[in-house]
Amino acid sequence: MRKRLKRSSKNIFPLKIDELEHLLMREFTNSPDLGFSKYEHQNKKIAVFFITYQVQPDKVENLLLTPLLESKKDWSNTSILNEIPLNSGKEYQLLEEILSGLIIGKVMIYLEDETAVVSYDFLNKEKRSLEGAETESVVIGPKVAFTESLVTNLNVMRWNIRTPDLAIEEITIGKRAPREVRLLYLKSLANETDVNTMRQRLEDLEVDQVEDINVLMQYIEDSSMSLFPQFHTTELPDRTSYAILKGKIAVLMENSPSALIAPSSFFSFFESTEDLYMRWNSGPPLRLIRFISMFISVVLTPMYVAAVTFHYEIIPTQLLISIGQSRAGVPFPPIFEALFLELMIELLREAGARLPTKVGQTIGIVGGVVVGTAAVQAGITSNILIIFITISALASFTAPSYQMGTTIRLLRFPMIVLAGILGLIGIMFGMCMLIIHLLKMTSLGRPYLSPIYPIHFEDFNKALFRLPQNFQHKRSVSLSLKDSIRFSKKKAQEKKDIDE
Repeated sequence: MRKRLKRSSKNIFPLKIDELEHLLMREFTNSPDLGFSKYEHQNKKIAVFFITYQVQPDKVENLLLTPLLESKKDWSNTSILNEIPLNSGKEYQLLEEILSGLIIGKVMIYLEDETAVVSYDFLNKEKRSLEGAETESVVIGPKVAFTESLVTNLNVMRWNIRTPDLAIEEITIGKRAPREVRLLYLKSLANETDVNTMRQRLEDLEVDQVEDINVLMQYIEDSSMSLFPQFHTTELPDRTSYAILKGKIAVLMENSPSALIAPSSFFSFFESTEDLYMRWNSGPPLRLIRFISMFISVVLTPMYVAAVTFHYEIIPTQLLISIGQSRAGVPFPPIFEALFLELMIELLREAGARLPTKVGQTIGIVGGVVVGTAAVQAGITSNILIIFITISALASFTAPSYQMGTTIRLLRFPMIVLAGILGLIGIMFGMCMLIIHLLKMTSLGRPYLSPIYPIHFEDFNKALFRLPQNFQHKRSVSLSLKDSIRFSKKKAQEKKDIDE
């Protein structure tokens, strides 16, 4: 049995064409998708090989094979690269480079007894057209979303940020199934430490494959055990462009319709692109509603459980009478009643998300009405708790980030257990532990609760509310950017008429 050639830094050439064919067929396990053609030109044997479904056959025929075989030149690697006017021409000597090139749609040319192969890029990339966002719906502003094509996504980003200052670095991750990754930032603005940290985390990543940008986020985030996402992922190019222009870093990945934004604070997950496009006095109230909704979603149901179980005195008399009447026939304690209904809400939400769109909407509406009515009539739960559960569920859906909304929904379950065991003390204990955890968290090495901790009053108008545009002359202090001034405050406040 022949010894398998090691994929190392060793040059495998020169080889006979038959030996090269045998080697490639062995590496690809005699795959029928590997096209290996042999030609003879000017008494010199030539091999052209590629993965058939990965390339554009008409372009290979017209731009490569026809000039190569109809010419009367005595070809060499140097003359091929000089005479065939294609920008993607390269030479490869290592077996690992050749195999990787074939997989990503390169056509290889080997002249027998040469010391390298010549490659050209003829990738046949199937991609869908630009469409609207699915998980981040917006009313005002651009609605186009990323696709699975990295080339398309980079094209959109270049169009949105039309400046040579936009740096795009190429990084390849994954050993067995490599994926191309692009690191995007503004050279004159982004913090150099943040850029180096992100670059190092991507380059040091040693895994077989990374399926999606959301999987990549889990590999490189600061605390993989935390329930909270530390990097923001978005499918909106305008949100990504806005983050880059603020001095942040974006990561795009081949075959992923989302971008990763870093560093991200806790408050950035409640921002929506609509906040930017709406008037300054209309957007902040909506952002405040999202913060209030998050608090309601986490504590409303636990407060009901704690009050009904331990603290009757905090409930108004008329409401207490109504609660008593509605719970008269319920055989379970409030904690089990609440956990049962929360579980039913999550089941309905998950079923609606997995079914086809039209069927999923019907299941969500009809299932909620039928299950809620049946549960009350059967005496399993009280109708007042259904109201609290519904409000909590609606409040959790107001978060613009799907990942943060999921985190908020999951937090309700341990809070309900603490409320059912310790009452209000349990809720306070859970909130204190949650705040301590958030204070300890970081995103790309920067505090997660910035600008609240450490406190930066200058950034409050960027995280918690928004002032008119002519007052936002400074960039975020907490990001430690190279250039902290957006524009001249004095010139922005000048009022000029047309005749001046």
